[in-house]
Amino acid sequence: MKVVCLGSRRNFCINEDVLKLGNSTRINERCLELQRNKNKEVSKIKSMGAGGRIRRNKASCGCPMLRKQKLQKEFRSMMSQQGALDIEDLVHLGKSMRTCPYYGSRSMVPVADLVVLPYQSLLSKASRESLGLNLKNNIVIIDEAHNLADSLISMYDSRITLSQLEDVHSHVEKYFERFCNVLGPGNRRYIQTFMVLTRAFRQVFLKDDRSYGDSCRDTEKASGASGTSTSSMAINDFLFSLNVDNINLVKLLQYIKESNIMHKVSGYGDKVASFQKNVALNGGEDGSTLSSFQALANLLLSLTNKDGDGRIIISRTSTTCSREEGRYIKYVMLTGDKIFSEIVDQAHSVVLAGGTLQPIEETRERLFPWLPQDQLQFFSCSHIVPPESILPVAVSRGPSGHTFDFSYSSRRSSIMIQELGQLLCNLVTVVPEGIVVFFSSFDYEGQVYDAWEASGILERIKKKKRLFREPKKNTYVESVLKEYKETIDTLSSGEWKENPSQSGAMLLAVVGGKISEGINLSDGMGRCIVMVGLPYASPSDIELMERVKYIEGLGDSDSTKTPNLSLGNELCSGEVHAGFNVLRSCRRRGKEYYENLCMKAVNQSIGRAIRHINDYAAILLVDTRYASDSSKRNFCHPTSKLPQWIKDRFVASTDYGEVHRMLHQFFKHNKKRWLQQ
Repeated sequence: MKVVCLGSRRNFCINEDVLKLGNSTRINERCLELQRNKNKEVSKIKSMGAGGRIRRNKASCGCPMLRKQKLQKEFRSMMSQQGALDIEDLVHLGKSMRTCPYYGSRSMVPVADLVVLPYQSLLSKASRESLGLNLKNNIVIIDEAHNLADSLISMYDSRITLSQLEDVHSHVEKYFERFCNVLGPGNRRYIQTFMVLTRAFRQVFLKDDRSYGDSCRDTEKASGASGTSTSSMAINDFLFSLNVDNINLVKLLQYIKESNIMHKVSGYGDKVASFQKNVALNGGEDGSTLSSFQALANLLLSLTNKDGDGRIIISRTSTTCSREEGRYIKYVMLTGDKIFSEIVDQAHSVVLAGGTLQPIEETRERLFPWLPQDQLQFFSCSHIVPPESILPVAVSRGPSGHTFDFSYSSRRSSIMIQELGQLLCNLVTVVPEGIVVFFSSFDYEGQVYDAWEASGILERIKKKKRLFREPKKNTYVESVLKEYKETIDTLSSGEWKENPSQSGAMLLAVVGGKISEGINLSDGMGRCIVMVGLPYASPSDIELMERVKYIEGLGDSDSTKTPNLSLGNELCSGEVHAGFNVLRSCRRRGKEYYENLCMKAVNQSIGRAIRHINDYAAILLVDTRYASDSSKRNFCHPTSKLPQWIKDRFVASTDYGEVHRMLHQFFKHNKKRWLQQ
């Protein structure tokens, strides 16, 4: 089979000067700019007789990695010969041949039998067209499909900051002032319309919060601690409130595309900046005026969507705060079924694969509610590991007898943090090799770590296990995991140790971080997974609450209307309280979606451990809510959403002594079994 792997310019680019830009948007812009800028090189010096010579020039691409078409042909040939290559292999091949792997891999698409690519490249119609992907009569397989619905709608989000708006408005104003007399009436009208919009959008941040309008009252929340206020509006309400509802955005977007006005204006602005040596004029949040223009164009495109398909989020800093990073207008897409229907209609068949796809009903309602039931086939199988290789336990109480409750209101108490520390101090004596502890956030992990350091618990843990922490920057995760694995392999093999009493390592990780999804913690790297609490998403996230409200209204007779679920009037009492009001207003779908987000994150995290048929691990779910009676709770019982292969072996324990005894027997039995294999 001919296989080709596609990716972004940021992952594929081997031009060091372009890679230094760091930002994906700027890398894309620079790549395209280099291709527009042709270098004139001397190709031949032809003798004209009598000593006369004439130079013949030919234009070549501005990027040195694309100047030789012969190398691109050789690159494609090497790809065909070497079979399936991943991104790293293609980059290595491109570097060795000094030719671009990004365009080299793209050129292989028409002849490939199998194309491997990111979600975004498949789900975006513009990306499919630019890559030349034809889905007709082809099979589409989407892995990790539990992320599909949220990934699909987040792709169509758009956001512009106040600084970007100021940047665009300043450049357009200067351009119009300079060329007003030479522009045709059509151009003048569109550019003036452009300025009207930027001026109107800027007014959003200048208006007093109290007089902004009643249309956003229902979803406004304020936090005195952060000095910010965030509001949510429907598209039509937003346009009406700014008096720009009479502007034809479709025609304006068509003009932007056909006239190339963004490049003209930003190019003129850059020349003025260069002439005046005024770096500040080249504003933009990431230093690129073109990026600011593109952000505005994306927002305008979002505003052409159906009124009920999304919401406008406005974040405004208070007048006492000088920072502008918190000032932005964002469009949040709420539904992706219309977008996904294009793929389903074109493809021969679509396969959604994943370990945490259940409940399948939510996926069906969000992605293809229009699909007849007989066209949807569901298949599920049990895990490959035998039952005795897994020990999932709900730990309700710690060694001191305190009840574990890591809910929002009590998780930061010193008693809860110290009891968790005591639990881990006991675990390091009974669990061999590696222990991975998952926290709900980096912030909470940091607070717990500092408390343990002050109380001496960390020192007690370090006597038995070397301690590692997941870094916030993804670029450092690989090196931490490598050192973590090497430490476990070294200490488990009985080789030289700095501390003779150490018998493995412990890794503190975060749900939703790099380690919780896609990382292989097989064998000794994950003999025990500890899930601290239930990692519910913060109810203070207004975007999440808008999605909850939309999903709650799915299936209603008037599906275009967002359900009337109020965030509450007690705005000053806290954004979390306002979010909880939304959840209390939900009857079924919205609440279930919120629960599913939490338990999908749990399932993804604990699924890092069991990676092959001979693997074994203990899974400790540390919170009384994993074992408590579901009839006393408003939400469904968390364990009902665990995978079947875990539920079949699940034990709810109320006494830590019993947990310790089960762990001791489990590891003794499996170590014996392991040695016999």
